[in-house]
Amino acid sequence: MKFLQKIGKALLLPVSALPLCGLLMGIGYLLCPHAMQGGEVTGAVQTIGLFLIKAGGAVVDHIALLFAVGVGVGMAKERDGTAAIAALVSWLTMTTLLSQDVVTALMPSMTEDTSAMLAFAKIENPFIGMMTGCIGAACYNRFKDTKLPDWLGFFSGKRSTVIIAGAVSVAAAAVMFFVWPVVFGLLVKLGMTISERGALGAGIFAFLNRLLIPFGMHHALNNVFFFDTIGLGDITHYWAGDTSADVDWDLGIYMSGFFPCMMFGVLGAALAMIRCAPKERRKYARGILLSGAVCSLVCGVTEPFEFAFMFAAPSLYVAYALLYGIFTYAAALLGFRAGFAFSGGATDLLFSSSMPAAKNTWLIIPLGIAAFAVFYLVFRVMVTKLNLKTPGREDPDDSDDEAVSEVGDSSDTAAGIGITALLKALGGRDNLTSIDNCITRLRLEVADMSLINEKAITAAGAKGVMKIGRNGLQVIVGLNVQLAAEALKRAVKNTPSEEKSVPKSAAPAEVRKLDRCVIRCSAGEVMQPAEGRVIPLTEIPDPTFAEGVMGAGVGIVPEGDTVYSPFDGKVISAADTLHAVAVEKDGMEVLIHVGIDTVKLNGEGFECYVSEGDEVKAGQALMKFDRKVISEAGYSDIIAVTLTNSDEFGDVECMINHNL
Repeated sequence: MKFLQKIGKALLLPVSALPLCGLLMGIGYLLCPHAMQGGEVTGAVQTIGLFLIKAGGAVVDHIALLFAVGVGVGMAKERDGTAAIAALVSWLTMTTLLSQDVVTALMPSMTEDTSAMLAFAKIENPFIGMMTGCIGAACYNRFKDTKLPDWLGFFSGKRSTVIIAGAVSVAAAAVMFFVWPVVFGLLVKLGMTISERGALGAGIFAFLNRLLIPFGMHHALNNVFFFDTIGLGDITHYWAGDTSADVDWDLGIYMSGFFPCMMFGVLGAALAMIRCAPKERRKYARGILLSGAVCSLVCGVTEPFEFAFMFAAPSLYVAYALLYGIFTYAAALLGFRAGFAFSGGATDLLFSSSMPAAKNTWLIIPLGIAAFAVFYLVFRVMVTKLNLKTPGREDPDDSDDEAVSEVGDSSDTAAGIGITALLKALGGRDNLTSIDNCITRLRLEVADMSLINEKAITAAGAKGVMKIGRNGLQVIVGLNVQLAAEALKRAVKNTPSEEKSVPKSAAPAEVRKLDRCVIRCSAGEVMQPAEGRVIPLTEIPDPTFAEGVMGAGVGIVPEGDTVYSPFDGKVISAADTLHAVAVEKDGMEVLIHVGIDTVKLNGEGFECYVSEGDEVKAGQALMKFDRKVISEAGYSDIIAVTLTNSDEFGDVECMINHNL
């Protein structure tokens, strides 16, 4: 499920292009109705309209390719463009080898299988786009630090990922040659089973779409009905200017019912929950629910609203999903047809109304009024009769004031969140093993869930918190969540561990000559700071380092017991627990972290020779560590050497597989 959630998040990037094409095509059809009605296009205004229609269609017609590139980038650990190239290579390889022409050339008898021919005729679809995107990202994540022999050195590192992605795609295409017709047949069966039920099928789809939102699995279902994977493609055909006469179903039926729910139903539900809150807590409830409802009304983004109550009142969320199914069924029966390029908000409704498949868009008024009233009544009755703990109705907790005072007053805000306060509420820097985000939520992985202070997280400005499994945590922020994610990543890099202080030891007089470079960029070189075998960062058994959260770099399997300064520079941080030192030179900020989880040793087995602000020479001893103490405590002694601000340099190169 976690994998599917990552794909869903990765799809947000290519899907974000759809509102633009909806805007362009909506304006284009208003200016040039002949493009949908037939007839000669004449005059400057109609010519401009046709130009806009084609501009928007350029995106819609190639959405599968956008999925490949978007998933490639989104699933890559470092969001590197190389992953996009690897995904593109995979896409070109797969779609060429599985094209109808190539398939029939390899196996002429295949032409007699009508179902198989249809499957390969539609090989350039979003499903294959997501698959090739995953191949590109997986090859990048696994092989980006590959070291080849010197005579093949040009193809080392990231360059190798593109070649490997092509090779993997050839093998995958060979498998898909036999598997794809079967997969395609199952998708067709699912789609046809629902589509054959007409309005009822549309209602079932809408119900399942909302029900799968908490698990991030709704994208798999959307792929069948919204995009042209099996021949349905409500969004694809709607914005291509088709009508129901051009397809085998009632075009727009799978989108239309979302508009009254997202524009008006959510507003009614929000008002009901606000009214159900005690008077002294209604301001708090309005702050959470009304902002989410307005977001849904305008642009159809419902997550801020839905996550405000779905886990506090799951039965209410099931009823909410059921109402979507009911109103989609009703909209289908009444003949209301509208489409969205992004989601079912007022913006999409405005521009989709000029499309040829649009019908009876005026019905949004009575449908909207009905949705507002029904959602309001259902929510009001369920919240009060079942005593559901919706926003503002939470049980009193004496720890509220304590949580607020614990996080303190934070001025370093991003997206309305106090970042220092949030980091403390999350258990501190060392408790975060992964930081990511989707459209409205921070997606985090933590080492120890018991350190999480949910009250303090909401006090820091978050709209809500939910735990996913043993180590997963999601913090509801809102549409500006990316700002909070980037700020939290910076805070993790810049915040030292809060452990007890251990006195600094006297430094040895010897200065060692360092001969090997491990990190190179335009600002200079970082020499190998400790004896041992250099390994890729991805082999460090700690996601914070392995996934590049702390920047690009290498690992060292130590053979000695001393850490030396990698260049002439200045100490910018020295952990009180003596296990880590950060030095800076010419803008390069390098962290040297000895061991995994060694912060828990509280300085035992370590000696540190420097303090923050000290000037150091290349080869000067910075610290000493006892590998036996670390091993007996059950921790790894692998040293992480990272350029924590590597994102400021576009040419960072890491050298591995050698010994000092």
